[in-house]
Amino acid sequence: MESDLVEQVRDFNRFYTERLGLLTDHYLDLDRPLGPARLLWEIGDRTPVRELRDRLGLDSGYLSRLLRTLEDQGLVRVVPHPADGRARIAELTDAGRAERGLLDRRSRAGVVALLGRLGPAEQDELVTAQQQVRRLLRLATVTITPVAADDPRAWQCLRRYATELAERFPEGYDDATLTRPEELDGALLLACERDRPAGCGVWVRLSPGIAEIRHLWTDTAARGLGLGRRLLDQLETDAAAHGVRTLRLGTHSSLAEAIALYRSSGYREIDVYSASPYNQLCFEKRL
Repeated sequence: MESDLVEQVRDFNRFYTERLGLLTDHYLDLDRPLGPARLLWEIGDRTPVRELRDRLGLDSGYLSRLLRTLEDQGLVRVVPHPADGRARIAELTDAGRAERGLLDRRSRAGVVALLGRLGPAEQDELVTAQQQVRRLLRLATVTITPVAADDPRAWQCLRRYATELAERFPEGYDDATLTRPEELDGALLLACERDRPAGCGVWVRLSPGIAEIRHLWTDTAARGLGLGRRLLDQLETDAAAHGVRTLRLGTHSSLAEAIALYRSSGYREIDVYSASPYNQLCFEKRL
């Protein structure tokens, strides 16, 4: 990776954090830095501590220290979960709700002031750029790794894949068509966003040098990121590393977005090569 590219990102990070006042101990002129202020907002009225940890990607010890600080200030209570004795819930006190309201008002006022210095076209340009940065940062944090053929997280994805196709295909979808662990001569790839399953894909060897891509799927919450293309690229790379020179795949004629992805990724349409009733269009790509 070019060092200039790395330095440009680092420079942007420094500029952004300084310009938005994220470095001060008095975020939005309140008596606390960004971390505790953000936690107040995330708690809302009440939220399980485990959910806060997962949502914000915080270490358990650090989150506990932040909550203890807010408790000492009379803004938060941490109480046992009514349905799970091992879990806890963070809830705002009356003072905490008042502080959160002040935080909201000051944050909104700051954004209004920032946007007010730009014209309408520049405002749209800024928001569009932020959406693009958000999409790419999410995509960059997704991990894609080969997993065991019976990995329960991957099978959670495969079952959701089957359920979605059953709803979308006029003829439904029989989940017995899914590639079973004992049938997998290839690799099962799992995509995770913050340790949560976000997609999957399989390649299966058909004959020496030839393999088939199956069950390429992304979670609805991760669509629009470009994850489907990234999964496809990694399936191709993994298959090539195992001696595959030609990849085939089949798809249903109702899956227009999948067809567009395959065509734009260099797959050419070929005659139907399998007995699967769902492979109404078939494609091939030389690696």
